[in-house]
Amino acid sequence: MIVVMRPEATQEQVDHLCQLVREMGLKDHVIHGTDLTVVAVIGDDRKKDGSKLENVPGVNRVMKVLEPYKMASRTTTGGKRSIVKISETCAFGGKQIPVIAGPCSVEGEKQILEAAQAVKDAGAHALRGGAFKPRTNPYAFQGHGEAGLKMLAAAREATGLPIVTEVLTPSDVEMVSRYADCLQIGTRNAQNYKLLEACGNQPKPVLLKRGMAMTLDEYLQATEYILAEGNDKVILCERGIRTFEDHTRNTLSLSAVPELHDRSHLPIIIDPSHGTGHARMVPSMSRAAIAAGCDGLAIEVHPDPEHAMTDGAQSITPAALAELMTSLHRVAEAVDRTCLSLAVVGSRE
Repeated sequence: MIVVMRPEATQEQVDHLCQLVREMGLKDHVIHGTDLTVVAVIGDDRKKDGSKLENVPGVNRVMKVLEPYKMASRTTTGGKRSIVKISETCAFGGKQIPVIAGPCSVEGEKQILEAAQAVKDAGAHALRGGAFKPRTNPYAFQGHGEAGLKMLAAAREATGLPIVTEVLTPSDVEMVSRYADCLQIGTRNAQNYKLLEACGNQPKPVLLKRGMAMTLDEYLQATEYILAEGNDKVILCERGIRTFEDHTRNTLSLSAVPELHDRSHLPIIIDPSHGTGHARMVPSMSRAAIAAGCDGLAIEVHPDPEHAMTDGAQSITPAALAELMTSLHRVAEAVDRTCLSLAVVGSRE
């Protein structure tokens, strides 16, 4: 259930409404829009009696949200899209289509610094890299842990690029949040509800990848775990799902982009690297993703893919990224978007 306040509603009236919601044994979440303030009412549906709230001073109307994901639903924002910023120059959901680029794993200080500078020079907006790596094989490289986070922080210091890196367990959330600008939850943890809640209880943006066997309803309900804890800065990421097809690592569902835009106000980005598993397919699927309306890309880039410790086959080179960025911007302009940095966009307008 959501309560839409009148345009002239005062903060005192909003606070009073929230107090009434809590007295009903429910949880309130205030969403301040450009024109209106909306209060999402969260909790046991049996306790939600809209008639008790519709005559409260400052209330315009009370609406039921039919979807099981209340706060992720586009209904909550009156059809408006949300913009999630991970830095002052990197925002998802607006005109800009940022590119998150970097290696799958942080292999060493020299490697991540070289990769960071290379993807920045190519025009990327944020640096990706795993300090912790969930691996199917328990004997495979698992990442450098906190030492890897420190290497990422050094790369940010050297380049100014915000950092996106994965967190694996609830106990690591506080530590990763100290170093990262955006916390990533990977496909294997997409329904790790305690981890989702822990990420919802910290202030940094969260990039949630779709589980490899998740329906979109399940995906958005997983997102709800983060939102319900008070963190509304969530970026969705389609990274391919597991099907019978074997010519790619996963089946990249670009149709998820317009469908998620229709259902949710949250920005949705595409990971063409995991979505295909082949570096040669990454450029085509990146361009197709922008044409489909995605709000960003997450691309694996390695200075030396042949010797990468993880996912070398799906990693493109910095030179390939630089070439790709040119064509991505042309596609973005065709759909009234841009792949340029916000600073460059501002200078062009």
